[in-house]
Amino acid sequence: MNDSTQLDTIYTFTASSKLNNWRTINDTVMGGVSYSHIKVNEEGNGVFTGKVSLKNNGGFCSVRYPLPKRRIGKFHSFVLKVYGDGKAYQFRIKENSEDAHVYKAVFKTTKQWQEIKIRFDEMFPSFRGQKLNKPNFSGQSLEEIAFLIANKEEEHFKLLINRIKLM
Repeated sequence: MNDSTQLDTIYTFTASSKLNNWRTINDTVMGGVSYSHIKVNEEGNGVFTGKVSLKNNGGFCSVRYPLPKRRIGKFHSFVLKVYGDGKAYQFRIKENSEDAHVYKAVFKTTKQWQEIKIRFDEMFPSFRGQKLNKPNFSGQSLEEIAFLIANKEEEHFKLLINRIKLM
């Protein structure tokens, strides 16, 4: 990415970030026992951490952030700055907060800082883990962002999130 590329910030974590609007939602909503939380570390990064359990047909942890409805049609991609643990995560968005489905893309982390670029047209519609027979994300509006881990295995996880931008 060069400096002439236009970016627009959706969220940047800082040491003074208030996490009131970030909400964890885990498989406990359907009887599972996975757990997670989000905090801000001393360096000012969001830290999404926990343990995914497969007990009681569980298997996922997520953290969500609602946004005022935003028109994003002049952009084509999300750019995530993250530091992962080598595991795969999903970046999920909702075009409208009342939609039952999300649009998601899977990204693999390394054990170093990465800028992950996710094109809008690569994000496919999904409901309860099932791909829907609908078009991929149109990129017109945005009302929620989320991160989710669901790799079909019992695992501890830790994802540092520095920022989410539009490109």
